[in-house]
Amino acid sequence: MSVFGKLFGGGGKGGKGPSAQEAIQKLRETEEMLTKKQEFLEKKIDQELITAKKNGTKNKRAALQALKRKKRYEKQLTQIDGTLSTIEFQREALENANTNTEVLKNMGFAAKAMKAAHENMDIDKVDDLMQDITEQQELAQEISDAISKPVGFGDEFDEDELLAELDELEQEELDKNLLEIGGTENVPLPNVPSTSLPSRPAKKEDEDEHAMEDLQRWAMEAN
Repeated sequence: MSVFGKLFGGGGKGGKGPSAQEAIQKLRETEEMLTKKQEFLEKKIDQELITAKKNGTKNKRAALQALKRKKRYEKQLTQIDGTLSTIEFQREALENANTNTEVLKNMGFAAKAMKAAHENMDIDKVDDLMQDITEQQELAQEISDAISKPVGFGDEFDEDELLAELDELEQEELDKNLLEIGGTENVPLPNVPSTSLPSRPAKKEDEDEHAMEDLQRWAMEAN
């Protein structure tokens, strides 16, 4: 069995392939494993570097061996970085494919539901129904207009004739009032008094004028 077969749990020929969710989960587990491997190698690199510095002057052979191990660890670390990049790209592609699959599945489900909803619908019947609704609305509006229009409440009478009749009634009322006023001519009037009226008193203006003349005369005598 190949490495990817072991990774995704695939079987032999005719075996059912893993689902997208299963493959994504496997890739995440692999990423986690490689990340831990990176951390381990980084620690080993730091340790070998310390060993090389420690034995640089005392034990040159040990220092060189430490540097060689450090180079191998760094090479493995570089390989793991490339592997992680490839796995990350593959996981993102699978996640996008899985999302697109779900979207298409839901769209197909909605399309089937819409098709089922329209299965018993005929466009001609819909047009006929909308036409019937429009006709009924117009009929209802005509009925409302007919009901709200006054009928039999004076439309058959001539307004000029009514005004002429009203003028006649007003004239009759006026004539009646005049006759009632004319009937008061035979009522006896009061007698004229036989005694003479008292004479009108002198005007106040004349009194004032005489008073002013007296004051002027007294003023001249005093001078």
